[in-house]
Amino acid sequence: MNLNAYLFFDGTCEQAIAFYEQAIDARHDGLLRYEDGPPATDCPGMHADFGRKIMHAKLRIGESDLMLADDCMGHPNFQGFALTLAAADEAEARRRFDALAAGGTVTMPLAPTFFSPSFGMLRDKFGVHWMVIVPAPMA
Repeated sequence: MNLNAYLFFDGTCEQAIAFYEQAIDARHDGLLRYEDGPPATDCPGMHADFGRKIMHAKLRIGESDLMLADDCMGHPNFQGFALTLAAADEAEARRRFDALAAGGTVTMPLAPTFFSPSFGMLRDKFGVHWMVIVPAPMA
């Protein structure tokens, strides 16, 4: 069994995909646009120009999949969760943290903690909450 996160954007999904490909080496693994599907009968509030927007996309990040789409109603709200990115070492954590923080807001600077040699939190420029961590060796 797998559990994957699915993020909904307000028309900026394509920009988010490009950002995550650059910031954290995400690999694009499939994309479907609204115009590729049947007429949208189940989304009555869909914006008229949404045809080229993303109905479904999948990114591969390390060994995990992240699903993304543009919310056809235009009401995304990234609250109550965070995506956690485990880095191999402090240098990678710094590189990923700084890349994700570009244009966003750092909520906890990347620094050593009692549970990790390097941990920090941020909201990226799309409003997604991220935690970047170097896992500490298990005792």
